[in-house]
Amino acid sequence: MTTDALADRAMTYLEGTPVDATLVEPVEGMLLVRHHEPTSWTATLYDPVICLVLQGRKETATLDRSIVLSAGDALVVSHDLPVVARITRAEQGRPYLAVIVAIDIALLRGLYDDVGDLPSDVTTLHALAAHPADAGLVEALSRYLALASNPVEARVLLPLIRKEVHFRLLIAPNGGMLRQLLRHGSHASHVARAIRHLRENFRAPVSIPELASRVGMSPSSLHKHFKAVTSTTPLQYTKDLRLLEARRLLSEGAHTVSSAAYEVGYESPNQFSREYSRKFGVSPRRDRAVAAP
Repeated sequence: MTTDALADRAMTYLEGTPVDATLVEPVEGMLLVRHHEPTSWTATLYDPVICLVLQGRKETATLDRSIVLSAGDALVVSHDLPVVARITRAEQGRPYLAVIVAIDIALLRGLYDDVGDLPSDVTTLHALAAHPADAGLVEALSRYLALASNPVEARVLLPLIRKEVHFRLLIAPNGGMLRQLLRHGSHASHVARAIRHLRENFRAPVSIPELASRVGMSPSSLHKHFKAVTSTTPLQYTKDLRLLEARRLLSEGAHTVSSAAYEVGYESPNQFSREYSRKFGVSPRRDRAVAAP
């Protein structure tokens, strides 16, 4: 199975969906993403996923790195990561098309007894890693998508195919950070624990010494390895979480700018407005006005 053949299979499935649908979930744990035209930069939070581009081109960036993905490229996201992203190539009749599968860290660790220690180049590890997908991964994703047409097979085979996809990610050239996550005492695992705590408590003030102690690191080590993995600091990461959540609240139209600021942990609406405008390029008041009924 080639990337083009998988794209054809995805397009066949999408024929039965609304033409303006951007995200479609054909099978549990898998999304098809479609855009008919290029997009502007959008700030978002990536969960751990594998994203295989089937058509078009996309650019994803953190504070200090940018990755351009074309058809056949697979992006592995190992940690929850604030990014900005845009579609740079898409057109009517040949839209941007990608398949995304959620990465289950517990499932990865469950493979440890089978795969053991795998080599990893620790000098090049990052929470975002791209590489052309090999035939084995494309084939596994194709069989994953094929389950959409057979619910009985999906019930029986989905756990097996998900396990295969995770295995192929572990042994892939861009699976280095995932291989580090298999090791409970690794820096990647410590950073993942820190991220989990920040996501669960982003509204509260951040104490770096307390966070470092919680994950078993010194403050300096936490800062160093957190930034190496995510391209940002724990404080900036928390700020991004707050602003992304605030934008979600404003988009729902039920919050004022001030109430959204307080809801996500800001004490000063003015500071919130400045940082919101700097991150998204528009004021929170404008986003609120657009969302208002």
